[in-house]
Amino acid sequence: MKRFEGKHVVVTGAGTGIGRAIAERLAGEGARLTLLARDESRLHDVAAGARTRSVDIRDREAVLAAFDEPLDALVANAGIGGPNAHGDGDRFDDIVRTNLYGTYWCVRAAEPLLPDGGRIVVTSSILARIGVAGYTAYCASKAGLLGLVRSLAAELAPRRIQVNAICPGWVNTDMAWQGLSEWPGLTPEQAWEIAQQEVPLRRMSEPVEIAGTVAWLLSDDATGVTGQAIDQNNGAFMH
Repeated sequence: MKRFEGKHVVVTGAGTGIGRAIAERLAGEGARLTLLARDESRLHDVAAGARTRSVDIRDREAVLAAFDEPLDALVANAGIGGPNAHGDGDRFDDIVRTNLYGTYWCVRAAEPLLPDGGRIVVTSSILARIGVAGYTAYCASKAGLLGLVRSLAAELAPRRIQVNAICPGWVNTDMAWQGLSEWPGLTPEQAWEIAQQEVPLRRMSEPVEIAGTVAWLLSDDATGVTGQAIDQNNGAFMH
């Protein structure tokens, strides 16, 4: 029997990258999926039989409307990246509203629909652990998610709802390569050659590897794991 047979899981930001890999992994293990993304067209070929919805997680009322049936687990993966600069056009508000506020709205919408013993997994980042110049909004929002996870883990513990985060480092996604393309005077490949000097295993993770960690956190094998941030970064951050 597949581990998630009969389980309903909501995955946000499921159209690309890590979110898509998570959805595909969970579908392969029998989960019934509801997939949310700002661009619903990206969701149509992710997993056969999945329910899809276009939702801007910055919009609290839209999020509340999207969570309309019982679920067993939430994977709050939706988010945006990139730098922000002080002054006109500073993206701080948009990044924080998406990554931190949007995740919070999703968790609160899911909470009353989860059974006792339900699971929540939030996608944070290695940038919750380290500071990167020019990425104040992204670092702040992803660090905020770790505080949110710890607090929610304590708050929801009476219902045995486990709340955890994953903190990926470099992952082979469009978002990662877009970030590398913004290094001045370098091709993305040249930028990666420099970046990997800070990565002991000298590699990027693949989205399927992150999906495997999420599947573990949702499984019975992870019973008792709550309030944790799982670092999966090829050694780029150790503690």
